[in-house]
Amino acid sequence: IIYEGRIFKQYRGMGSIGAIKEGSGDRYQMKKGDAPVPEGIEGRVPFKGELKPFLHQLITGLKKGMSYCGCSNINELRKYKNFVKISPAGLRESHAHDIMITQEAPNYSKN
Repeated sequence: IIYEGRIFKQYRGMGSIGAIKEGSGDRYQMKKGDAPVPEGIEGRVPFKGELKPFLHQLITGLKKGMSYCGCSNINELRKYKNFVKISPAGLRESHAHDIMITQEAPNYSKN
């Protein structure tokens, strides 16, 4: 879907009117001919691209985090006991601040 020059993906929850009308009514105890009572929504979400680059960012981030902890595999990470809880103020401070970002990174968002 292209809307106002941006690309979006269609989103439809299983309990939305469209999904119920296309056959998921049985799941919501709907009888044939009953007016749909939706439990979900339909809409659009910004298209962020293919999954493969996202997985690359996620896996590489996990590997880097594990190396910071000295863990070489997931089992070692599960046993790691030095995780630190960060406060909302600390999280804000740990993000880039007092700068206008001119080149966005694929794995960084302030939101």
